[in-house]
Amino acid sequence: MPLSEHEQHLLEQMEQALYAEDPKFASHMVGSAARRRLQRRIGIGVAAALVGLALVVVGVMNQKVWLGGVGFAVMVAGAVWAMSPPRSKPTLASVAQDGTVHEHPRPTGKIGKPARRRRATGNRGTFMQRLESRWDRRKGDNWH
Repeated sequence: MPLSEHEQHLLEQMEQALYAEDPKFASHMVGSAARRRLQRRIGIGVAAALVGLALVVVGVMNQKVWLGGVGFAVMVAGAVWAMSPPRSKPTLASVAQDGTVHEHPRPTGKIGKPARRRRATGNRGTFMQRLESRWDRRKGDNWH
């Protein structure tokens, strides 16, 4: 659904305000390398899916089942490639006051989720008992 003229005008005003307020940030947002890599990845995946579809059609027309199977595999692989995120890990960085970005080295140790800590329930009772007491309090507050 296209934007109305009023919405386009508001969007242009917001872009101009962003450029006036922080031109370095705005220039980084316009064309980043990550966006180009993502667009290239999607383009390659869509192209592979189209080639696979063409192979399926040619295989069906020539009654060659194996060619249709190969085309289907290429089509699915292209679609998966286009929709899956890249495997590269993001680089950690910090932004200085002047707007420059300083990258940090990747940690070498094993990175994982921290262990979950259980809260001590104490005398509060089980989960269902807490829900029931909360419901009773809420019901009691509303029916006075």
